[in-house]
Amino acid sequence: MANWETISSLATAGGTLVLAVATFSAVKSSNRSARIAEQALQEQRRPLFVQSRNDDTSEKIMFGDQHWIRVEGSRGAAEYVDGIVYLVMSLRNIGAGIGVCQAWSVRPGLQRRVNDHVPEDEFRAQARDLYIPAGDIGLWQGAIRDASDPQHREIADAIARREPVAVELLYSDQVGEQRTISRFSLIPVGSEDGEDVRWAVSGNRHWYLDRAGPR
Repeated sequence: MANWETISSLATAGGTLVLAVATFSAVKSSNRSARIAEQALQEQRRPLFVQSRNDDTSEKIMFGDQHWIRVEGSRGAAEYVDGIVYLVMSLRNIGAGIGVCQAWSVRPGLQRRVNDHVPEDEFRAQARDLYIPAGDIGLWQGAIRDASDPQHREIADAIARREPVAVELLYSDQVGEQRTISRFSLIPVGSEDGEDVRWAVSGNRHWYLDRAGPR
């Protein structure tokens, strides 16, 4: 004769196992949906800076010492005036969220290394808040005023020789997350005598600091 107590126990155990498997699958699916939703929310806030377009409007920006510089779309400026290095770039935010400039670095020459950027602790903090709205244009500015700064002379010399200058920007979304580093080049174009030399902006590399990037 069948042992109904054993059969009942096995049936209960089987039902419990099925319920546990179903619960595990539901939790796993829920966690996956939550991660997808979180990623989608992050992408709605992610900024991404590139050079502005040629037909974008020109803009004018003032430095703390009331030095003014105007640049056209896709252009920048590299000036050495009264012992101060001034740098400006016209940018466009092609990301979905507001971009906030946090820090920057500069090096003379074209930087062709694709796998590394300037270490974060070598970036210069941005002296003023610079925001670029999603899908809009804006300006970045930086200056080196201290003549004892090691980069003061080498950047000033690069400007005088009309040589390219590499600028890396560290920026985030409006809440300080999704930090990104983008590398740009300021490239001189125009006459050799320096009287009407203009500086073209070219963006060439991006790094995501808080998560894996697209590569």
